[in-house]
Amino acid sequence: MTATDARRVVDEVLAGTPLIDGHNDLAYALRTTVGYAVDGLDTHRPALHTDIPRLRAGRVGGQFWSVFVPSTLSGAEAVLGTVEQVDAVHRLIARYPETFALACTAEEVLAAFRGGRIAALLGAEGGHSIGRSLGALRMLARLGVRYMTLTHNDNVDWADSATDTPAVGGLTDEGRAVVAEMNRIGMLVDLSHTAETTQHAALDVATSPVIFSHSSCRAVCDHPRNATDAVLERLATNGGVLQVTFVPKFVSPAAARWTEEAHEALGGSGWHWARAPRAGEAPAAVAAENVAADPEVVWAQRLVAWEAEHPRPRVGIADVVAHVEHAREVAGVGHIGLGGDYDGVDRLPDGLEDVSGYPRLLEALADRGWSGADLAALAGGNVLRVLRDADDAATETMWPRG
Repeated sequence: MTATDARRVVDEVLAGTPLIDGHNDLAYALRTTVGYAVDGLDTHRPALHTDIPRLRAGRVGGQFWSVFVPSTLSGAEAVLGTVEQVDAVHRLIARYPETFALACTAEEVLAAFRGGRIAALLGAEGGHSIGRSLGALRMLARLGVRYMTLTHNDNVDWADSATDTPAVGGLTDEGRAVVAEMNRIGMLVDLSHTAETTQHAALDVATSPVIFSHSSCRAVCDHPRNATDAVLERLATNGGVLQVTFVPKFVSPAAARWTEEAHEALGGSGWHWARAPRAGEAPAAVAAENVAADPEVVWAQRLVAWEAEHPRPRVGIADVVAHVEHAREVAGVGHIGLGGDYDGVDRLPDGLEDVSGYPRLLEALADRGWSGADLAALAGGNVLRVLRDADDAATETMWPRG
């Protein structure tokens, strides 16, 4: 297939199907760098991976905005931070109503898409965000949060993380009750970041399809953040979707080794939870204070110096293609999607450096013989089905209505 033919196939797909990405950390980046200011996103913002011109260039039709808070927070502090993140996304939508529309259901996503707007969905990243309160879970749903990742990098009291020491063997009775309540109200259970034992435990009890909002395949790159073939096989039976991520250390074994060596040499940077502006404070002043206090800034400077002596492996679209095709082979074309993790990592693969790159990935797949129907399923069709299936299985839904 020629490049022109591949581009034509992708254009036809994206004209009829919203491309829905499972995970973008813009809200966290705005909190950290600009004190939650949402002005100026309608122009090019080179310090970010995401802005409106590049979302349009990337043909994005729907975006799950992560309302992430670090898993070093807990209890009321984590709930407060999550609410502030939710507020940032709602303010983003309100600031650019011609571009974004809040969406919680498949029909709302399609209505936004047909009206020329980008459907804005929300996802909470980590069960610590609810502070062990089902009331908090339900209130997040009422604010439009459509999925919750069961853990982030650290365990919660009721579930094990992929990157922490196992503590409960997957899910406790409390964790199973959280999954049951999420199924009852139609909130998607997100298994990215969780231990494989947690994934199997959730699949054992889930009555609705689950998702991985931003994970890739362990068989292609042996990283704990990726899904094993055993889980991918169960994902197909469950009806869920793996939204393949683009994070270099998750898609490239060479990048994973390089990152591990860098952390061994430099140590970890640690999380700095940036302070949100208080009433009457200028966002820019608070942002400057946050940047000055952020250990990640110093760590990034040290990494640049280390990288000069230890060149970073190149990672490209072909590395992501390998994961997409493996997931299709194991789980089936009806159980794959995309979850870039833009503005959540320092850099992305060549050709996928920012949110403008999605058509290039789809064109690479078209060139490898993917049909328009299969590309449409990957781009957003599968996620739309999961949203519908979860709503159909719910006995009570709490999505806000305009």
